[in-house]
Order: sequence, then C-alpha cells, then structure tokens
Amino acid sequence: MAASFAPPPTDGKPAVLEWTPPEATKLDLDWVNLHTIELSLLDSPDPQVVSDLVQLTKTAIKEDGFLYLTNYGVSLDQMQRQFDLAQYLHRNISEDDKERLLWDPKSGLFAGWKRRVGWKREAGEFDGIEQFNFYRQEFEDLEDRLPDCIKPFMDEITAFCEYLTNSVNRRLLVLLSRALELHDDYLWNHVQSHGGPVGDGYFRHALFYPLLGDDKDRRKGVRMYGHTDYGITTLLFSVPVTALHIWSRDKRWQPVKYNPGALVVNIGEALEIISGGQFKATLHKVTDTPTDQEHCERLSLVLFNASVGDMRLAPAVESPLLQREGFVQEQGIFKQYKRLIDAGVPVPTNRQWREIQISTNQQIAPEKRPGGIREIDGVKYAADRFLGVDVLLPV
Repeated sequence: MAASFAPPPTDGKPAVLEWTPPEATKLDLDWVNLHTIELSLLDSPDPQVVSDLVQLTKTAIKEDGFLYLTNYGVSLDQMQRQFDLAQYLHRNISEDDKERLLWDPKSGLFAGWKRRVGWKREAGEFDGIEQFNFYRQEFEDLEDRLPDCIKPFMDEITAFCEYLTNSVNRRLLVLLSRALELHDDYLWNHVQSHGGPVGDGYFRHALFYPLLGDDKDRRKGVRMYGHTDYGITTLLFSVPVTALHIWSRDKRWQPVKYNPGALVVNIGEALEIISGGQFKATLHKVTDTPTDQEHCERLSLVLFNASVGDMRLAPAVESPLLQREGFVQEQGIFKQYKRLIDAGVPVPTNRQWREIQISTNQQIAPEKRPGGIREIDGVKYAADRFLGVDVLLPV
C-alpha cells in the first residue's frame, strides 16, 4: 500500500500568511463532465476493484485526456501549506531577485521568474500572469537559482515534488501501463524521465492577476491560448477560480469545475504517441474568469512530468491493446508523428520537441501565427510547424 505524504517540519521557519481561496463561482456554467479516479483503489485487495479502476482510467483517457484524481495521498492541510508557500513567494520575492532570476525561454526552458508582460524575456504587452518555475537546476543550486524568500522552505517544496513524481505520478503511470496491457512499470521505466524531484519536467507556482478594461478587451477572453502539453502527464491542483477550459468530446470548449482537493490531470503528447493514439492529449486553454470572479486572483500549482530527453517517441507496438485494436489516427500529434515515421524521417527527440516549442512560444492569437488558420471537417485549427511536425489546434 502506498504511503501518504509526510512533509518536513515547519518549526523555526519564517511565518507564512495563510492563503485564503476565493469563493467558487455561483454561476451555472456548461461544465465538462470529467471522470474521477480514486488512486487509492489501486491498492485494493479485490482484483475486480482494480480491474474496474483500470477500465475507468482507459475510458477517461480515450474520451477526454483529462480526469480528476482523488485520494492520492496528500491531505487538504498539506495541500494548503503548498498554496501558502506559493502565495508567499509571489508576495515576497524582491525586485532584485525578479531581475536576477528572470527567465529566458529562448534557452528552451521556462526556468525562473516570469513577469506579467508576455512570454519572452523581453517585456511585451501586459498579460497579468506571473510564474516561478522550478526545474532540476533550481533544486540543485539552492543558493543562486532561487528567490531568497523561498529558500527556508525548499525542503518542503522538494519533498512535495518528490512525492508527486515518485508516488502519485508513478502510480498513475501504473494505471496507464495497465490500460495499454503492458507491465506495471513500463511507462515509468521507459518513458518517464528521472533525476531529482522533477526529472526533466518542472514545478510551477503561477499567479493570474485579473485582466480588466483595455487589457481584457485586447485578449478577447483568453489568458493562455489553446494547446496540448508536450510531456507525459500534467498534475494541476484544482482551484476555485474558474478559468481552465478543455476541448471536450463534444467538440466544444467547456470549463472544468472546481473539485476541492482533487488533482486535475491531463495527458501529454508523449503518451498520445506512445499509445498509438489510444490515449488523447486534449487541448486546453485558460480564459477570463466568470463575471462573479472577475476581480479574483487565481493561484495555481502545477507539476509537468516530462519524458526522457534523448528518446525519439514511437508507438509501443508491443502493447497487446495496440496489436488488437491498432492505431487511432484522429487529428492530433500522433497523426503527425505517424506521417513522419511512415516516410522514414526521424522524429524529433523529446528534448528537441519541447525546447523548440518553449523557445518559440509567444502566446499569440491563432490568426497571427505563421501557419494561420485551417479548416478541417468544419473545425477551424490554428496551424504551426515545428521541426517538420505539423501542429493543428482547434480555435
């Protein structure tokens, strides 16, 4: 049975103001209906309970690529503490540290501090999104790569990320491996990157400030444009401020409802390719909040789990599921990778794939992208091309 999270003590550390979550929206929105996976059921002694859990996981991933994860080993109080620390970082980081640790996406990493003025190192238009991103290097070089204010708490953040990676995500990958009818540690051993608390992935403290007036009008209701994540899984802690929307099985944008204590999990492009399209990397975006939350700040904690950097992704053809049911080539990243594979053209390594997207990511409107907008079967797609791979994302 998996052990619950056991955080380090807080004795002797600076006082941290408690984060007060905003009230959830009272509006009756067109909520997406996501499946809920109770991760603790993986430890059930009843084989039928575990079998049903695997089947539900398979259904959730094939239909949505998104799911709620509950009973994963972190208590509400422990989660609260991590939000307290994220708020503390954003409220106490010095101006000197903001400049010293300013990120440089051209490097292919989001490491460090993002200002509220666009997705480049150079200041652009106000977007109201601040972040600090912890990569492996931030965990290894506590003296030079971190804001001074957060250094006393890094044992807690490190332990939290280690638990999310090595317990929560590892157990989730067991479920996904079983859904592919492969041995339990297949995805953990062959696809998940290792080393440090986050492998080749990263942990994010994000704060979305309200967009009002001209800034809101300019963004036309969108804070982060539609995209799929390029890694394995993304673990996002559910928060009461409604902004996350997914492109649902009904082929429309629908908001994700607040589920206290739950992780909102989405499948990344790496698993769509490994699964031969059986798993779906679902498009999602961040929008303006509902009218009764338009003055609320949205604090967010996210762990992005990454695949092995020098690996070139290809379908796990040894999967009995793939051998029996074949590939699923709906519009998505696997379809584009399969086109290159069939042509005998080497696909990018995982590191090349994520770094080219980070280094060129500008969060610009679909109609302003180099590939413009294409229409396929009545659906309009924003078109991009990276390293010979077409990326088409519904508008």
